[in-house]
Amino acid sequence: MSKLSEVANRTYEGNKVPKATKIVFPLMGIFRDACYALVGSFLLQYAMLSGVLSRDPETYKSQYLVITIAMIIALIWDGFNDPIMGFIVEKVHFKLGKFKPWILIGAIGNTIAVLLMFLVRPVDWGMDNTAAGWLFVGLMIAFYFIWDLFFTMNDIGYWSMLPALTNDDQERAKLTSNVTIFAAIGGFLMNVFCFLLPGMMPGGTALAYAVMSIVVSILFLLSQVAIFFLCSERKREACEAQNDDAKLLDLFRVVAKNPQTRSSVIGIFLHQLGVTVLTGGIGLNYFYLSLGYGGDKGGMVATIISVMYVLGSILAQFVYPFLIKKFSKQRILTIFSSLTALSGVAFFLFAFPLFSDTPIAHPDLSLTEGGIGWAFSGTLWITYLMTFIFFTAIGFVYMVILVMLQDSIDYNEYKFGKREESIISAWRPLDVKLSSALIRLIQYLTFLTAGVLTTVDRISALEGDLNAKAIEQAEFDSQISALISAVTPDSLRIIGVWVVIFLVGSFVGCWAILHFGYKMDEKEHQKIVDELEVRRKESSVSEQA
Repeated sequence: MSKLSEVANRTYEGNKVPKATKIVFPLMGIFRDACYALVGSFLLQYAMLSGVLSRDPETYKSQYLVITIAMIIALIWDGFNDPIMGFIVEKVHFKLGKFKPWILIGAIGNTIAVLLMFLVRPVDWGMDNTAAGWLFVGLMIAFYFIWDLFFTMNDIGYWSMLPALTNDDQERAKLTSNVTIFAAIGGFLMNVFCFLLPGMMPGGTALAYAVMSIVVSILFLLSQVAIFFLCSERKREACEAQNDDAKLLDLFRVVAKNPQTRSSVIGIFLHQLGVTVLTGGIGLNYFYLSLGYGGDKGGMVATIISVMYVLGSILAQFVYPFLIKKFSKQRILTIFSSLTALSGVAFFLFAFPLFSDTPIAHPDLSLTEGGIGWAFSGTLWITYLMTFIFFTAIGFVYMVILVMLQDSIDYNEYKFGKREESIISAWRPLDVKLSSALIRLIQYLTFLTAGVLTTVDRISALEGDLNAKAIEQAEFDSQISALISAVTPDSLRIIGVWVVIFLVGSFVGCWAILHFGYKMDEKEHQKIVDELEVRRKESSVSEQA
Protein backbone atom coordinates (compact mmCIF):
# COMPACT_ATOMS: atom_id res chain seq x y z
CA MET A 1 0.00 0.00 0.00
CA SER A 2 2.87 2.37 0.79
CA LYS A 3 4.34 1.77 -2.68
CA LEU A 4 1.02 2.68 -4.28
CA SER A 5 0.93 5.83 -2.16
CA GLU A 6 4.43 6.75 -3.27
CA VAL A 7 3.48 6.29 -6.92
CA ALA A 8 0.27 8.34 -6.55
CA ASN A 9 2.04 11.11 -4.63
CA ARG A 10 4.78 11.91 -7.18
CA THR A 11 5.39 15.63 -7.76
CA TYR A 12 7.65 17.77 -9.92
CA GLU A 13 9.02 21.31 -9.88
CA GLY A 14 9.12 24.02 -12.52
CA ASN A 15 6.98 24.54 -15.62
CA LYS A 16 8.04 21.45 -17.60
CA VAL A 17 5.22 18.90 -17.36
CA PRO A 18 6.41 15.25 -17.09
CA LYS A 19 5.85 13.16 -20.22
CA ALA A 20 3.48 10.65 -18.58
CA THR A 21 1.30 13.45 -17.22
CA LYS A 22 1.36 15.28 -20.56
CA ILE A 23 0.05 12.15 -22.30
CA VAL A 24 -2.28 10.52 -19.75
CA PHE A 25 -3.99 13.63 -18.33
CA PRO A 26 -5.56 14.85 -21.59
CA LEU A 27 -6.07 11.37 -23.10
CA MET A 28 -8.23 10.17 -20.23
CA GLY A 29 -10.53 13.14 -20.82
CA ILE A 30 -12.14 11.10 -23.61
CA PHE A 31 -14.04 9.00 -21.09
CA ARG A 32 -14.86 11.91 -18.76
CA ASP A 33 -16.61 13.85 -21.50
CA ALA A 34 -18.23 10.76 -22.97
CA CYS A 35 -19.82 10.04 -19.60
CA TYR A 36 -20.85 13.67 -19.11
CA ALA A 37 -22.41 13.76 -22.59
CA LEU A 38 -24.43 10.61 -21.86
CA VAL A 39 -26.04 12.20 -18.80
CA GLY A 40 -25.84 15.91 -19.60
CA SER A 41 -27.08 15.70 -23.20
CA PHE A 42 -29.08 12.47 -23.40
CA LEU A 43 -30.66 11.67 -20.03
CA LEU A 44 -33.70 13.77 -20.91
CA GLN A 45 -33.77 12.15 -24.35
CA TYR A 46 -33.73 8.72 -22.66
CA ALA A 47 -36.63 9.72 -20.40
CA MET A 48 -38.58 11.12 -23.35
CA LEU A 49 -38.16 8.23 -25.77
CA SER A 50 -37.47 4.97 -23.88
CA GLY A 51 -41.00 4.31 -22.62
CA VAL A 52 -40.27 4.87 -18.92
CA LEU A 53 -42.93 7.59 -18.59
CA SER A 54 -46.70 7.20 -18.66
CA ARG A 55 -48.35 6.41 -21.99
CA ASP A 56 -51.26 8.69 -21.15
CA PRO A 57 -50.60 11.92 -23.13
CA GLU A 58 -51.61 14.33 -20.37
CA THR A 59 -49.73 12.44 -17.66
CA TYR A 60 -46.70 12.20 -19.97
CA LYS A 61 -46.66 15.98 -20.40
CA SER A 62 -46.88 16.46 -16.62
CA GLN A 63 -44.04 14.02 -15.96
CA TYR A 64 -41.89 15.53 -18.71
CA LEU A 65 -42.50 19.00 -17.30
CA VAL A 66 -41.61 17.87 -13.74
CA ILE A 67 -38.37 16.29 -15.00
CA THR A 68 -37.51 19.43 -16.96
CA ILE A 69 -38.11 21.69 -13.96
CA ALA A 70 -36.22 19.35 -11.61
CA MET A 71 -33.22 19.22 -13.93
CA ILE A 72 -33.22 23.01 -14.26
CA ILE A 73 -33.28 23.34 -10.46
CA ALA A 74 -30.55 20.70 -10.13
CA LEU A 75 -28.35 22.42 -12.69
CA ILE A 76 -28.86 25.85 -11.13
CA TRP A 77 -27.99 24.40 -7.72
CA ASP A 78 -25.03 22.66 -9.25
CA GLY A 79 -23.94 25.93 -10.77
CA PHE A 80 -23.47 27.26 -7.25
CA ASN A 81 -22.26 23.90 -5.99
CA ASP A 82 -19.31 24.02 -8.42
CA PRO A 83 -17.63 27.05 -6.83
CA ILE A 84 -18.46 25.64 -3.39
CA MET A 85 -16.59 22.49 -4.40
CA GLY A 86 -13.79 24.72 -5.67
CA PHE A 87 -13.65 26.31 -2.23
CA ILE A 88 -13.44 22.86 -0.60
CA VAL A 89 -10.61 21.78 -2.93
CA GLU A 90 -8.79 25.03 -2.15
CA LYS A 91 -9.30 24.56 1.60
CA VAL A 92 -8.82 20.79 2.07
CA HIS A 93 -5.66 19.00 0.93
CA PHE A 94 -5.00 15.27 1.11
CA LYS A 95 -1.57 13.73 1.62
CA LEU A 96 -1.89 12.22 -1.86
CA GLY A 97 -2.26 15.62 -3.51
CA LYS A 98 -4.51 18.63 -3.84
CA PHE A 99 -6.45 17.50 -6.93
CA LYS A 100 -6.08 13.78 -7.66
CA PRO A 101 -7.95 12.41 -4.61
CA TRP A 102 -11.02 14.44 -5.59
CA ILE A 103 -10.71 13.16 -9.17
CA LEU A 104 -10.77 9.54 -7.96
CA ILE A 105 -13.52 9.91 -5.32
CA GLY A 106 -15.75 11.67 -7.84
CA ALA A 107 -15.20 8.96 -10.45
CA ILE A 108 -16.22 6.14 -8.08
CA GLY A 109 -19.48 7.87 -7.08
CA ASN A 110 -20.16 8.86 -10.69
CA THR A 111 -19.97 5.25 -11.89
CA ILE A 112 -22.53 4.07 -9.33
CA ALA A 113 -24.93 6.96 -10.04
CA VAL A 114 -24.84 6.54 -13.83
CA LEU A 115 -25.61 2.83 -13.59
CA LEU A 116 -28.58 3.56 -11.32
CA MET A 117 -29.95 6.25 -13.65
CA PHE A 118 -30.10 4.05 -16.73
CA LEU A 119 -30.65 0.56 -15.29
CA VAL A 120 -33.42 1.18 -12.73
CA ARG A 121 -36.70 1.01 -14.70
CA PRO A 122 -39.90 0.73 -12.62
CA VAL A 123 -41.86 0.30 -15.88
CA ASP A 124 -40.38 -3.23 -16.08
CA TRP A 125 -41.53 -4.16 -12.57
CA GLY A 126 -45.12 -5.02 -13.46
CA MET A 127 -46.51 -1.83 -11.92
CA ASP A 128 -49.35 0.32 -13.19
CA ASN A 129 -47.89 2.36 -16.05
CA THR A 130 -48.74 5.76 -14.58
CA ALA A 131 -47.46 4.83 -11.10
CA ALA A 132 -44.28 3.37 -12.62
CA GLY A 133 -43.77 6.59 -14.59
CA TRP A 134 -44.04 8.79 -11.49
CA LEU A 135 -41.74 6.46 -9.52
CA PHE A 136 -39.19 6.72 -12.33
CA VAL A 137 -39.44 10.52 -12.20
CA GLY A 138 -38.69 10.49 -8.45
CA LEU A 139 -35.82 8.02 -8.72
CA MET A 140 -34.29 9.72 -11.74
CA ILE A 141 -34.25 13.08 -9.97
CA ALA A 142 -32.64 11.52 -6.87
CA PHE A 143 -30.01 9.67 -8.91
CA TYR A 144 -29.34 12.82 -10.93
CA PHE A 145 -28.56 14.84 -7.81
CA ILE A 146 -26.21 12.08 -6.59
CA TRP A 147 -24.47 11.93 -9.98
CA ASP A 148 -24.17 15.69 -10.04
CA LEU A 149 -22.46 15.76 -6.64
CA PHE A 150 -19.82 13.19 -7.56
CA PHE A 151 -19.19 14.42 -11.09
CA THR A 152 -18.62 17.90 -9.64
CA MET A 153 -15.92 16.50 -7.34
CA ASN A 154 -14.18 14.92 -10.32
CA ASP A 155 -14.70 17.86 -12.65
CA ILE A 156 -13.40 20.53 -10.27
CA GLY A 157 -10.37 18.40 -9.42
CA TYR A 158 -9.59 17.77 -13.10
CA TRP A 159 -10.00 21.31 -14.43
CA SER A 160 -8.31 22.88 -11.39
CA MET A 161 -5.29 20.63 -11.90
CA LEU A 162 -4.89 21.76 -15.53
CA PRO A 163 -3.77 25.39 -14.92
CA ALA A 164 -1.71 24.25 -11.90
CA LEU A 165 0.51 22.03 -14.08
CA THR A 166 2.45 24.94 -15.63
CA ASN A 167 2.61 28.73 -15.91
CA ASP A 168 4.45 28.71 -19.23
CA ASP A 169 2.26 30.21 -22.00
CA GLN A 170 3.29 27.80 -24.77
CA GLU A 171 3.24 24.72 -22.54
CA ARG A 172 -0.20 25.72 -21.21
CA ALA A 173 -1.57 26.32 -24.72
CA LYS A 174 -0.41 22.87 -25.93
CA LEU A 175 -1.74 21.07 -22.86
CA THR A 176 -5.09 22.90 -22.95
CA SER A 177 -5.35 22.16 -26.67
CA ASN A 178 -4.80 18.43 -26.08
CA VAL A 179 -7.32 18.35 -23.22
CA THR A 180 -10.02 19.95 -25.35
CA ILE A 181 -9.23 17.73 -28.36
CA PHE A 182 -9.74 14.52 -26.39
CA ALA A 183 -12.78 15.98 -24.62
CA ALA A 184 -14.29 16.72 -28.04
CA ILE A 185 -13.56 13.14 -29.17
CA GLY A 186 -15.27 11.75 -26.07
CA GLY A 187 -18.35 13.90 -26.54
CA PHE A 188 -18.43 13.04 -30.23
CA LEU A 189 -18.24 9.28 -29.67
CA MET A 190 -21.08 9.46 -27.14
CA ASN A 191 -23.17 11.51 -29.56
CA VAL A 192 -22.62 8.94 -32.33
CA PHE A 193 -23.63 6.03 -30.11
CA CYS A 194 -26.69 7.87 -28.75
CA PHE A 195 -27.79 8.90 -32.25
CA LEU A 196 -27.37 5.49 -33.87
CA LEU A 197 -27.68 2.66 -31.32
CA PRO A 198 -31.29 3.29 -30.17
CA GLY A 199 -32.47 2.85 -33.76
CA MET A 200 -30.18 -0.10 -34.53
CA MET A 201 -30.36 -2.40 -31.49
CA PRO A 202 -33.17 -5.00 -31.42
CA GLY A 203 -34.11 -3.99 -27.87
CA GLY A 204 -34.64 -0.37 -28.88
CA THR A 205 -33.87 2.73 -26.84
CA ALA A 206 -33.99 1.11 -23.38
CA LEU A 207 -31.42 -1.63 -24.14
CA ALA A 208 -29.18 0.77 -26.07
CA TYR A 209 -28.91 3.19 -23.15
CA ALA A 210 -28.42 0.35 -20.66
CA VAL A 211 -25.45 -1.01 -22.64
CA MET A 212 -23.95 2.46 -23.15
CA SER A 213 -24.27 3.36 -19.47
CA ILE A 214 -22.46 0.19 -18.34
CA VAL A 215 -19.60 0.55 -20.83
CA VAL A 216 -19.00 4.29 -20.51
CA SER A 217 -19.25 4.50 -16.71
CA ILE A 218 -16.74 1.68 -16.20
CA LEU A 219 -14.33 3.17 -18.74
CA PHE A 220 -14.69 6.51 -17.01
CA LEU A 221 -13.74 4.99 -13.66
CA LEU A 222 -10.71 3.16 -15.10
CA SER A 223 -9.51 6.32 -16.84
CA GLN A 224 -9.58 8.33 -13.64
CA VAL A 225 -7.70 5.57 -11.79
CA ALA A 226 -5.04 5.95 -14.49
CA ILE A 227 -4.81 9.70 -13.81
CA PHE A 228 -4.54 9.07 -10.07
CA PHE A 229 -1.59 6.69 -10.38
CA LEU A 230 0.19 7.82 -13.57
CA CYS A 231 -0.05 11.63 -13.45
CA SER A 232 2.03 13.91 -11.22
CA GLU A 233 0.98 17.13 -9.54
CA ARG A 234 3.34 20.12 -9.54
CA LYS A 235 5.01 20.76 -6.20
CA ARG A 236 3.33 23.58 -4.34
CA GLU A 237 5.56 26.63 -4.16
CA ALA A 238 5.64 28.91 -1.14
CA CYS A 239 3.17 31.43 -2.52
CA GLU A 240 0.83 28.63 -3.64
CA ALA A 241 0.60 26.86 -0.28
CA GLN A 242 -2.65 25.65 1.24
CA ASN A 243 -5.08 28.55 1.46
CA ASP A 244 -6.04 28.16 5.11
CA ASP A 245 -7.82 31.51 5.35
CA ALA A 246 -10.10 30.81 2.37
CA LYS A 247 -13.72 31.78 3.00
CA LEU A 248 -16.89 30.73 1.24
CA LEU A 249 -17.56 34.28 0.05
CA ASP A 250 -14.25 34.10 -1.85
CA LEU A 251 -16.20 32.13 -4.46
CA PHE A 252 -17.99 35.32 -5.45
CA ARG A 253 -15.38 37.86 -4.44
CA VAL A 254 -12.87 36.42 -6.89
CA VAL A 255 -15.27 37.13 -9.77
CA ALA A 256 -16.25 40.55 -8.41
CA LYS A 257 -12.67 41.76 -7.87
CA ASN A 258 -10.94 40.14 -10.86
CA PRO A 259 -12.21 41.66 -14.16
CA GLN A 260 -10.30 39.12 -16.26
CA THR A 261 -11.96 36.19 -14.48
CA ARG A 262 -15.36 37.89 -14.61
CA SER A 263 -15.21 38.44 -18.37
CA SER A 264 -14.01 34.87 -18.98
CA VAL A 265 -16.79 33.40 -16.81
CA ILE A 266 -19.54 35.28 -18.66
CA GLY A 267 -17.94 34.46 -22.01
CA ILE A 268 -17.87 30.71 -21.31
CA PHE A 269 -21.54 30.76 -20.27
CA LEU A 270 -22.64 32.42 -23.51
CA HIS A 271 -20.37 30.17 -25.59
CA GLN A 272 -21.78 27.00 -24.01
CA LEU A 273 -25.33 28.24 -24.48
CA GLY A 274 -24.78 28.72 -28.21
CA VAL A 275 -23.04 25.36 -28.69
CA THR A 276 -25.68 23.37 -26.79
CA VAL A 277 -28.54 24.77 -28.89
CA LEU A 278 -27.22 22.89 -31.92
CA THR A 279 -25.55 19.83 -30.36
CA GLY A 280 -28.18 19.06 -27.70
CA GLY A 281 -31.77 17.86 -27.81
CA ILE A 282 -33.10 20.70 -29.99
CA GLY A 283 -30.77 19.92 -32.89
CA LEU A 284 -31.20 16.14 -32.69
CA ASN A 285 -34.98 16.29 -32.45
CA TYR A 286 -35.18 18.76 -35.32
CA PHE A 287 -33.49 16.25 -37.64
CA TYR A 288 -35.73 13.48 -36.32
CA LEU A 289 -38.85 15.55 -37.02
CA SER A 290 -37.72 16.86 -40.40
CA LEU A 291 -35.89 13.86 -41.89
CA GLY A 292 -37.10 10.75 -40.06
CA TYR A 293 -36.91 9.15 -36.62
CA GLY A 294 -34.15 6.66 -35.77
CA GLY A 295 -30.57 6.00 -36.70
CA ASP A 296 -30.93 5.56 -40.46
CA LYS A 297 -32.27 9.03 -41.39
CA GLY A 298 -32.51 11.86 -38.84
CA GLY A 299 -30.08 10.06 -36.55
CA MET A 300 -27.65 9.49 -39.42
CA VAL A 301 -27.64 13.17 -40.36
CA ALA A 302 -27.18 14.15 -36.70
CA THR A 303 -24.27 11.70 -36.49
CA ILE A 304 -22.55 13.20 -39.53
CA ILE A 305 -23.01 16.65 -37.99
CA SER A 306 -21.34 15.27 -34.86
CA VAL A 307 -18.45 14.19 -37.09
CA MET A 308 -18.28 17.78 -38.35
CA TYR A 309 -18.23 18.90 -34.70
CA VAL A 310 -15.28 16.73 -33.74
CA LEU A 311 -13.36 17.42 -36.97
CA GLY A 312 -13.90 21.17 -36.64
CA SER A 313 -12.99 21.12 -32.94
CA ILE A 314 -9.85 19.06 -33.48
CA LEU A 315 -8.76 21.27 -36.38
CA ALA A 316 -9.20 24.40 -34.25
CA GLN A 317 -7.49 22.93 -31.21
CA PHE A 318 -4.61 21.54 -33.27
CA VAL A 319 -4.01 24.82 -35.14
CA TYR A 320 -4.51 27.13 -32.14
CA PRO A 321 -1.01 26.68 -30.58
CA PHE A 322 0.52 27.68 -33.93
CA LEU A 323 -1.93 30.51 -34.57
CA ILE A 324 -1.37 32.08 -31.15
CA LYS A 325 2.31 32.56 -32.03
CA LYS A 326 1.34 34.95 -34.85
CA PHE A 327 -1.90 36.60 -33.67
CA SER A 328 -3.19 37.98 -30.40
CA LYS A 329 -6.02 36.25 -28.56
CA GLN A 330 -8.28 39.25 -29.14
CA ARG A 331 -7.71 39.13 -32.89
CA ILE A 332 -8.39 35.39 -33.05
CA LEU A 333 -11.53 35.95 -30.96
CA THR A 334 -12.87 38.65 -33.30
CA ILE A 335 -12.18 36.77 -36.54
CA PHE A 336 -13.73 33.49 -35.45
CA SER A 337 -16.65 35.02 -33.53
CA SER A 338 -17.63 36.76 -36.78
CA LEU A 339 -17.31 33.47 -38.68
CA THR A 340 -19.41 31.72 -36.03
CA ALA A 341 -22.27 34.20 -36.36
CA LEU A 342 -22.17 34.14 -40.18
CA SER A 343 -22.12 30.33 -40.39
CA GLY A 344 -24.97 30.14 -37.84
CA VAL A 345 -27.13 32.38 -40.01
CA ALA A 346 -26.16 30.37 -43.10
CA PHE A 347 -27.14 27.13 -41.35
CA PHE A 348 -30.53 28.67 -40.54
CA LEU A 349 -31.10 29.74 -44.15
CA PHE A 350 -30.14 26.39 -45.69
CA ALA A 351 -31.26 23.75 -43.15
CA PHE A 352 -34.77 25.01 -42.33
CA PRO A 353 -37.79 25.22 -44.71
CA LEU A 354 -37.88 29.02 -44.92
CA PHE A 355 -38.58 29.56 -48.62
CA SER A 356 -40.70 26.49 -49.37
CA ASP A 357 -41.90 23.35 -47.60
CA THR A 358 -38.47 21.78 -48.22
CA PRO A 359 -35.17 23.26 -46.96
CA ILE A 360 -32.53 24.23 -49.53
CA ALA A 361 -30.32 21.52 -47.98
CA HIS A 362 -32.33 18.31 -48.38
CA PRO A 363 -31.79 14.68 -49.42
CA ASP A 364 -32.72 13.25 -52.81
CA LEU A 365 -36.52 13.14 -52.51
CA SER A 366 -36.72 10.14 -54.87
CA LEU A 367 -34.87 7.95 -52.35
CA THR A 368 -36.88 6.20 -49.63
CA GLU A 369 -34.27 4.07 -47.91
CA GLY A 370 -32.01 5.68 -45.29
CA GLY A 371 -28.38 5.04 -44.55
CA ILE A 372 -25.08 6.71 -45.30
CA GLY A 373 -25.77 7.02 -49.06
CA TRP A 374 -29.12 8.69 -48.42
CA ALA A 375 -27.52 11.05 -45.89
CA PHE A 376 -25.10 12.31 -48.57
CA SER A 377 -27.67 12.54 -51.35
CA GLY A 378 -29.19 15.69 -52.79
CA THR A 379 -27.98 18.95 -51.26
CA LEU A 380 -27.50 17.76 -47.66
CA TRP A 381 -23.77 18.39 -48.09
CA ILE A 382 -24.53 22.10 -47.58
CA THR A 383 -25.68 21.35 -44.02
CA TYR A 384 -22.44 19.51 -43.27
CA LEU A 385 -20.31 22.29 -44.77
CA MET A 386 -22.05 24.99 -42.73
CA THR A 387 -21.78 23.02 -39.49
CA PHE A 388 -18.10 22.21 -40.13
CA ILE A 389 -17.34 25.92 -40.53
CA PHE A 390 -19.45 26.71 -37.46
CA PHE A 391 -17.79 24.11 -35.23
CA THR A 392 -14.28 25.04 -36.40
CA ALA A 393 -14.95 28.68 -35.58
CA ILE A 394 -16.37 27.97 -32.13
CA GLY A 395 -13.40 25.68 -31.46
CA PHE A 396 -11.03 28.63 -31.85
CA VAL A 397 -13.27 30.85 -29.72
CA TYR A 398 -13.40 28.21 -26.96
CA MET A 399 -9.62 27.83 -26.92
CA VAL A 400 -9.21 31.59 -26.52
CA ILE A 401 -11.68 31.71 -23.61
CA LEU A 402 -10.10 28.75 -21.81
CA VAL A 403 -6.62 30.25 -22.00
CA MET A 404 -8.00 33.63 -20.90
CA LEU A 405 -9.57 31.98 -17.85
CA GLN A 406 -6.32 30.21 -16.96
CA ASP A 407 -4.28 33.40 -17.47
CA SER A 408 -6.69 35.19 -15.12
CA ILE A 409 -5.38 32.89 -12.34
CA ASP A 410 -1.90 34.37 -12.80
CA TYR A 411 -3.45 37.86 -12.74
CA ASN A 412 -5.24 36.97 -9.50
CA GLU A 413 -1.97 35.89 -7.84
CA TYR A 414 -0.18 39.01 -9.13
CA LYS A 415 -2.85 41.46 -7.91
CA PHE A 416 -4.11 39.78 -4.73
CA GLY A 417 -1.35 37.37 -3.65
CA LYS A 418 -3.44 34.18 -4.09
CA ARG A 419 -3.83 31.93 -7.10
CA GLU A 420 -7.19 30.43 -6.03
CA GLU A 421 -7.11 28.21 -9.12
CA SER A 422 -9.65 25.74 -7.70
CA ILE A 423 -12.16 28.51 -7.08
CA ILE A 424 -11.61 30.22 -10.44
CA SER A 425 -11.60 26.94 -12.39
CA ALA A 426 -14.87 25.96 -10.71
CA TRP A 427 -16.70 28.66 -12.65
CA ARG A 428 -16.15 26.81 -15.96
CA PRO A 429 -18.36 23.81 -15.03
CA LEU A 430 -20.74 26.27 -13.35
CA ASP A 431 -21.17 27.96 -16.74
CA VAL A 432 -21.67 24.64 -18.50
CA LYS A 433 -24.40 23.55 -16.10
CA LEU A 434 -26.19 26.89 -15.93
CA SER A 435 -26.29 26.99 -19.72
CA SER A 436 -27.53 23.38 -19.74
CA ALA A 437 -30.31 24.36 -17.32
CA LEU A 438 -31.37 27.20 -19.57
CA ILE A 439 -31.26 24.92 -22.63
CA ARG A 440 -33.68 22.51 -20.91
CA LEU A 441 -36.16 25.37 -20.60
CA ILE A 442 -35.48 26.55 -24.16
CA GLN A 443 -36.01 23.01 -25.47
CA TYR A 444 -39.34 22.68 -23.67
CA LEU A 445 -40.54 26.09 -24.91
CA THR A 446 -39.30 25.34 -28.44
CA PHE A 447 -41.28 22.10 -28.68
CA LEU A 448 -44.30 23.70 -27.02
CA THR A 449 -44.42 26.77 -29.27
CA ALA A 450 -43.67 24.68 -32.38
CA GLY A 451 -46.58 22.35 -31.52
CA VAL A 452 -44.50 19.15 -31.57
CA LEU A 453 -44.62 18.22 -27.88
CA THR A 454 -47.54 15.88 -28.54
CA THR A 455 -45.54 14.21 -31.34
CA VAL A 456 -42.62 13.60 -28.99
CA ASP A 457 -45.08 12.18 -26.44
CA ARG A 458 -46.52 9.73 -28.99
CA ILE A 459 -43.02 8.58 -30.03
CA SER A 460 -42.21 7.85 -26.37
CA ALA A 461 -45.46 5.91 -25.95
CA LEU A 462 -44.67 3.83 -29.03
CA GLU A 463 -41.17 3.13 -27.69
CA GLY A 464 -42.80 1.90 -24.49
CA ASP A 465 -45.15 -0.36 -26.46
CA LEU A 466 -42.23 -1.73 -28.46
CA ASN A 467 -40.17 -2.42 -25.35
CA ALA A 468 -43.17 -4.14 -23.75
CA LYS A 469 -43.67 -6.16 -26.98
CA ALA A 470 -47.20 -4.78 -27.25
CA ILE A 471 -46.57 -3.97 -30.94
CA GLU A 472 -44.33 -5.39 -33.63
CA GLN A 473 -41.42 -3.52 -35.20
CA ALA A 474 -43.30 -3.05 -38.49
CA GLU A 475 -46.27 -1.42 -36.72
CA PHE A 476 -43.88 0.75 -34.71
CA ASP A 477 -42.12 1.95 -37.88
CA SER A 478 -45.42 2.64 -39.63
CA GLN A 479 -46.85 4.74 -36.79
CA ILE A 480 -43.58 6.65 -36.31
CA SER A 481 -43.52 7.47 -40.03
CA ALA A 482 -47.10 8.77 -39.84
CA LEU A 483 -46.24 10.99 -36.85
CA ILE A 484 -43.19 12.50 -38.57
CA SER A 485 -45.16 13.10 -41.78
CA ALA A 486 -47.75 15.10 -39.84
CA VAL A 487 -45.18 17.65 -38.62
CA THR A 488 -45.80 20.87 -40.59
CA PRO A 489 -43.16 23.13 -42.19
CA ASP A 490 -44.42 25.94 -39.95
CA SER A 491 -43.46 23.91 -36.88
CA LEU A 492 -39.97 23.37 -38.30
CA ARG A 493 -39.64 27.08 -39.07
CA ILE A 494 -40.46 27.96 -35.47
CA ILE A 495 -37.71 25.60 -34.28
CA GLY A 496 -35.34 27.29 -36.72
CA VAL A 497 -36.16 30.76 -35.40
CA TRP A 498 -35.36 29.66 -31.84
CA VAL A 499 -32.10 28.09 -32.99
CA VAL A 500 -30.80 31.12 -34.92
CA ILE A 501 -31.77 33.60 -32.18
CA PHE A 502 -29.79 31.75 -29.54
CA LEU A 503 -26.89 30.78 -31.82
CA VAL A 504 -26.15 34.27 -33.09
CA GLY A 505 -27.16 36.10 -29.92
CA SER A 506 -24.97 33.93 -27.71
CA PHE A 507 -21.80 34.29 -29.77
CA VAL A 508 -22.17 38.00 -30.45
CA GLY A 509 -22.68 38.53 -26.71
CA CYS A 510 -19.66 36.32 -25.94
CA TRP A 511 -17.43 38.37 -28.25
CA ALA A 512 -18.66 41.70 -26.82
CA ILE A 513 -18.00 40.68 -23.21
CA LEU A 514 -14.48 39.42 -23.92
CA HIS A 515 -13.56 42.18 -26.34
CA PHE A 516 -14.56 45.05 -24.08
CA GLY A 517 -14.18 43.42 -20.65
CA TYR A 518 -10.93 41.39 -20.83
CA LYS A 519 -8.03 43.87 -20.67
CA MET A 520 -4.91 41.66 -20.18
CA ASP A 521 -2.99 41.23 -23.44
CA GLU A 522 -0.04 38.92 -24.12
CA LYS A 523 2.66 41.43 -23.14
CA GLU A 524 1.01 42.21 -19.83
CA HIS A 525 0.53 38.51 -19.06
CA GLN A 526 4.21 37.78 -19.72
CA LYS A 527 5.16 40.68 -17.48
CA ILE A 528 2.95 39.18 -14.73
CA VAL A 529 4.47 35.68 -15.13
CA ASP A 530 8.00 37.09 -14.93
CA GLU A 531 7.14 39.07 -11.83
CA LEU A 532 5.63 35.98 -10.16
CA GLU A 533 8.81 34.00 -10.83
CA VAL A 534 10.86 36.73 -9.14
CA ARG A 535 8.52 36.70 -6.13
CA ARG A 536 8.81 32.92 -5.78
CA LYS A 537 12.59 33.02 -5.87
CA GLU A 538 12.66 35.77 -3.28
CA SER A 539 10.22 33.84 -1.10
CA SER A 540 12.34 30.67 -1.40
CA VAL A 541 15.54 32.56 -0.44
CA SER A 542 13.75 34.17 2.50
CA GLU A 543 12.54 30.77 3.79
CA GLN A 544 16.01 29.23 3.51
CA ALA A 545 17.50 32.17 5.43
